[in-house]
Amino acid sequence: MQTFDLEAQGLRQLNATLHAQANDTNQTAWEVVNPRGSHAIAVGLDAPIEVTVKGSTGYYCGGMNKQATINVHGSVGPGVAENMMSGMVVIEGDASQYAGATGHGGTLVIKGNASSRCGISMKGIDIIVHGNIGHMSAFMAQSGHLVVCGDAGEALGDSLYEAKLFVRGEVKSLGADCIEKEMRPEHIETLRELLERGGCDAKPEEFKRYGSARQLYNFNIDNAY
Repeated sequence: MQTFDLEAQGLRQLNATLHAQANDTNQTAWEVVNPRGSHAIAVGLDAPIEVTVKGSTGYYCGGMNKQATINVHGSVGPGVAENMMSGMVVIEGDASQYAGATGHGGTLVIKGNASSRCGISMKGIDIIVHGNIGHMSAFMAQSGHLVVCGDAGEALGDSLYEAKLFVRGEVKSLGADCIEKEMRPEHIETLRELLERGGCDAKPEEFKRYGSARQLYNFNIDNAY
């Protein structure tokens, strides 16, 4: 385990050190101490390493991640795992706005609650939230899965494309073109795997599925002026 003191050594040095790790590195485990809410911790990683952050972070922690596993033992500010490509980001606390925004792949696990716009414009990422999510989550979500073990705020899935949403609790309201859909056996199995991956002990049969009614993104002459 390599330990990096962010307060003493600085953010630029941290990210430069992590970026220098190659696929064949033997320094595969890193611990970051004294993060103190710093922004852009462990962004742009592209190696199969594991980074553990001992404390809470600011904006864009784990953004643009590829291959790496990032564990945050605290809460995170806006844009955690933004534009993630692969790998895994696990947040032990809560996440602020637009967690997992525009993510193309990989898995984001939030063991607390997520704020507004969770999964906005997601493009293939899988997001598993143990708690609740805020309003406008999965806005314009294109593909991937959003799993919510708690409740969802207003306008869930507004202007949704083909992402699949699973919510166990109450949904305050659905956004434009988002509807409840049937939970078929294949969805139960997909959700079971996602819950296991996210470390959730909830039963997939307790969830409802939501998706696109496919009315907004097809041209309709009646909508032309």
